[in-house]
Amino acid sequence: MSDMTSTADAPRSPGRPRSSRADEAIIEATLDLLAEGSSIETLSIEAIAARAGVGKATIYRRWPGKDALLLDALRRLKGIMPKPAGDSVRDDLVVLVGAVGHNIDPRAAKIMPCLIPEVNRSPDHFQLYQNIIQPRRKLMREVLRRGVASGELRADLDIELTMALLTGPMLIQRMLRWHPELDDRILPERIVDNVLDGIRTR
Repeated sequence: MSDMTSTADAPRSPGRPRSSRADEAIIEATLDLLAEGSSIETLSIEAIAARAGVGKATIYRRWPGKDALLLDALRRLKGIMPKPAGDSVRDDLVVLVGAVGHNIDPRAAKIMPCLIPEVNRSPDHFQLYQNIIQPRRKLMREVLRRGVASGELRADLDIELTMALLTGPMLIQRMLRWHPELDDRILPERIVDNVLDGIRTR
């Protein structure tokens, strides 16, 4: 579709609402191409525009570049962030650990493992990944700090290490099925309870 002839790509008048259908089509096209094997490096705005049925100008009016679009697309893939109730440090941690590596969108099983090598190779892609997970990491950090402040958790707690202890087992199990006999339904509780045994106030 030509940028010059596309109605969808015509310049927007001030105050004209953005097309949510175009936004959706662009995000979906991005995820579809990644699921079909496109890497972050080879994925192009041209290919996304062609799959979404829009012109490149439509994409650039919404996102300044490919990295910004990828950030929104991968956030969509991760789904809505969990919302801890705030009543119990243990229960809040179970909610957060249960969300690690959990994606409702079936395309995630094809996309997320393929992103790991690219994240390790490229500082830019590493930063993209950090931007996606940082809000979730912040939530867990706040729960642990609340536990320290209330006296439930040790005052000398290494919060960053504790987050790694909580999230690592869940992530490796869901991404690699490292131990097929572990039950994912109760694994978040088991991980949290075992870690809490070592970090509770004595």
